Amino acid sequence: MKFKLHGLALAAMGLIATSALSQTLVTIAHVAPTSGAIAHLGKDDENGAILAVEELNKEGVKIGGQKVNIKLQTEDDAADPKQGAAVAQKLADTKVAGVIGHLNSGTSIPASRIYNEAGIPQISPAATNPKYTRQGFKVTFRVVADDTQLGGALGRYAVTALKGQSIAIIDDRTAYGQCVAEEFSKAVVASGGKVVAREFTTDKATDFNAILTAIKGKKPDVVFFGGTDAVAGPMLRQMKSLGLSAKFMGGDGICSIGLTKLAGDAISDNQVFCAEAGGVEKGSKYAVARAEFDKRYKARFGSDVQIYAPYSYDSVKLMVAAMVKAGSSDPAKYLPALAATKYEGVTGPISFDAKGDILGGALTLKTIKGGQFEELAVIR
Repeated sequence: MKFKLHGLALAAMGLIATSALSQTLVTIAHVAPTSGAIAHLGKDDENGAILAVEELNKEGVKIGGQKVNIKLQTEDDAADPKQGAAVAQKLADTKVAGVIGHLNSGTSIPASRIYNEAGIPQISPAATNPKYTRQGFKVTFRVVADDTQLGGALGRYAVTALKGQSIAIIDDRTAYGQCVAEEFSKAVVASGGKVVAREFTTDKATDFNAILTAIKGKKPDVVFFGGTDAVAGPMLRQMKSLGLSAKFMGGDGICSIGLTKLAGDAISDNQVFCAEAGGVEKGSKYAVARAEFDKRYKARFGSDVQIYAPYSYDSVKLMVAAMVKAGSSDPAKYLPALAATKYEGVTGPISFDAKGDILGGALTLKTIKGGQFEELAVIR
């Protein structure tokens, strides 16, 4: 069967095609570990970016007067520095407009050098090692507090609030774990506490009996772990089986709902204390925005936020806002606008210092009661 199309119909089809083609495609990449032991944290981070892109495209963003379609290119670095560098080189070669990530400090730091050489702006929603923004790169930013703030606040809290006088420290030897543990140790000593044991493991270990037995002999009041929930959960189980009932502390890497699942009944009320490297004060307009984000996130993905999703969400939104302000998605043109950003996000107000660190970064101290995280205080 043959059909004849009139000139008017053909013209209409051409107009539709032209309209579709006239939308400029802007590709932003997101990198996090979506495989491996902390894939749940990486996927949470990725979901925040997905939600931001979906909302932006629904709103209809215009850059330089041209309607654009934002594409999110997702990549898995498996929390491995070598794989992270390989992904970064791939993104540099394809000339993406910007990068949200990486999640881990150990992948963010080597990747940042590659992005810097390519002139591609990078915003990490989670990397806390101070070195990340202290390499002199103009394209490197983070939207969370760093380990100096994180470890320092936890160290002071261990001594002053928890009354810990003999404190044991374990870290997983990653760029994140080692740095946050070192900053914690400094703050403990400065606050009048004593570090009675310093032990090490890896981010892939599952058996901690030897180091925990050695620590138990020191009779610590507090055990601090620099690492993530994937290791902290089994560690807490083994602490319980050994009868080591000290308070357990860690940074944002253990401050996730994943910890309660991994540790199960090994966590007693007011035993675990951690700090999220961000947060908003209760009753503020940001707290309302964050609560609304949490609802949208759960409706879209069918699960609660782990830790980092709102930070990756804000990272995407503020990167695109900088493009809109500059009238261009060309990194060289929108980078100055990004560096000078003043953005109102679901994680609070975001602006950067000369290094690319967030100004006035917050920390949220939390404990666990009845298997649920309970906020203790937001400090800046």
